[in-house]
Amino acid sequence: MMGHIEQLFHKKMPKQLVFFLDICLCALSFLAAYLLRFNFDLSKYTELSVFQMLPIVLGIRMGAFFFFRTYAGILRYTSLDDLRKIFFSLSASSGLLVAAQLVYNKGFGFQNFIPISVLLIDYVLSMVALSLLRVWAKLVHYDWQHTNSLKVNVAIFGAGEIGNITLHTLQHDMGTYYQIVSFLDDDPDKAGLATHGVPIQPPRTDLPSQLRELNLDLLILAVQRLTTARRRALVEACLQAGVQVLVVPPVYKWINGELSFKQIREVRIEDVVGRPVAEIDSPLLHKELQNRTILVTGAAGSIGSELVRQLIQFKPKQLILLDQAESALYDLELELTELYVKLNFEVVLGDICNTARLEAVFRTYRPELVFHCAAYKHVPVMEENPTESLNTNILGTKILADLAIKYQAQKFVLLSTDKAVNPTSVMGASKRLCEMYVQAMDHYLKDSGKRQTRFITTRFGNVLGSTGSVIPRFRKQIQEGGPITVTHPDISRYFMTIQEACQLVLEASAMGQGGEIYIFDMGDSIKIVDLAKKMIKLSGLALGKDIQLVYTGLRPGEKLEEELFLEQESVQPTAHPKIRLANMPSPQSTQVLQAIQELIDLFVTQNNVAVIKKMKQLVPEYVSQNSVYQKFDVPR
Repeated sequence: MMGHIEQLFHKKMPKQLVFFLDICLCALSFLAAYLLRFNFDLSKYTELSVFQMLPIVLGIRMGAFFFFRTYAGILRYTSLDDLRKIFFSLSASSGLLVAAQLVYNKGFGFQNFIPISVLLIDYVLSMVALSLLRVWAKLVHYDWQHTNSLKVNVAIFGAGEIGNITLHTLQHDMGTYYQIVSFLDDDPDKAGLATHGVPIQPPRTDLPSQLRELNLDLLILAVQRLTTARRRALVEACLQAGVQVLVVPPVYKWINGELSFKQIREVRIEDVVGRPVAEIDSPLLHKELQNRTILVTGAAGSIGSELVRQLIQFKPKQLILLDQAESALYDLELELTELYVKLNFEVVLGDICNTARLEAVFRTYRPELVFHCAAYKHVPVMEENPTESLNTNILGTKILADLAIKYQAQKFVLLSTDKAVNPTSVMGASKRLCEMYVQAMDHYLKDSGKRQTRFITTRFGNVLGSTGSVIPRFRKQIQEGGPITVTHPDISRYFMTIQEACQLVLEASAMGQGGEIYIFDMGDSIKIVDLAKKMIKLSGLALGKDIQLVYTGLRPGEKLEEELFLEQESVQPTAHPKIRLANMPSPQSTQVLQAIQELIDLFVTQNNVAVIKKMKQLVPEYVSQNSVYQKFDVPR
């Protein structure tokens, strides 16, 4: 019987039936009002002619219901507006009955029309009955709707204040979809307790088994200061157990100080692969960067913009932000203007290959430190456009380096890449030549006794989430339903977060005295296919069922594994545990500078073959792979 009633309320109930139910409830309320008023004395029904009064009362109620259209609303979607209509209709009809009692007490031929006390009790009972009908119908609809669909079993990691706010948010925003089965908390003092009726359990060492026993679909990380290692362990356990993971954002990102369910985001691959980034508070860095005029090229890019954000905390005298990407530079300008009102910075739109433009920048601002991030970096694109790689990467670096010397900048920091080590691509070879140029220039100045500008090179691998990198591409492919494309099942890369990379660049720039190539500790090499599979799992999808993985083959210039230093480089540790120094034999600076200038002079010919041959001559370890330029490799 109850099942039929639930189905009735689940469907749109005919308004005639709603009207009939309202009238029946009003009739029952009227009869009950007499019982309450006369202490359940049934003889009063006959004595006071109650059943003769009933049609009059119901007739007036019906007129009010028609006028206010109380029956027109859909019960399962009852709102305050529907309850307001009930209030007005009952108030109007009861007021009319009270007026009739006062004016026409004996006008209908009865000894007493209807006692006012009865009318007041009837008014209250009718209001409660009609309102409860609608509220009950709404609750029955929701219960019927969601008991017929599987709820998501959720556990919250962290039973503190943030965890309790998360519980309240889930129950308030999405309570009909989510079933909170447990809290998990590392604090042993909370084990066995409960909060808001939800038990608190300590995570076991065999956490994947514990998650399976709880029959979880989702784990929400609700701890603000969760270490990277602990977060990684929790996420790995969830991946093993087939449990999706979400994370509560920092409190400062909550809208108006309140958490909503839509703000709870998926765990990103950067949260799992990345390493902890220490807070930068080095006295050496403050001395190096504070109150300095600093030029950042490629400032609107992924690494350049993060470098700018980290430089700000050292209170530089002025930041010069140079980039040729107009829209990205404008976005950075808006961000800095909104967040850092007192920051002194200049946005400069310009190409690093434009000598006149750069000369004006150096002449006007006289930068003391130069961080050179601007470069073309996409291997397949540069493989098809060698002369542009030569122009932007090599010539642009040369122009900047020469101007840094001319205008007496104190330090010039080149951001290089692991693709410059035993390069297999045009891009990698161009970056190796950039390294060679700044190192040769530093040695040339030192030998000539005029080294006021010191040149430092930093070399690191792939940066997680940078523009055009594999992770944003995988994320986009997952959002579009796949397939995810990987070039080769064995291809692997070194990864670090943008924040960590920029932090190490600043550390290396401060310790550098000139001529060094600093290599960052990139951790272990990661297989790209494993990265793709992990991102699929973090998205709550199943490989082969929800999304496919396709191998497309190595692209021109691409190699299976990257290297961080050359065979002839001896690597030694530095004072920083994540920075190593590559020692190379001193270059024949004059010959290197002259040879690179000869290479740059080939740009006007737009002869790709001549450019590639010269590159391979200057960088003997440059051996092309999967490229049409393999036939020009220099025999080794």
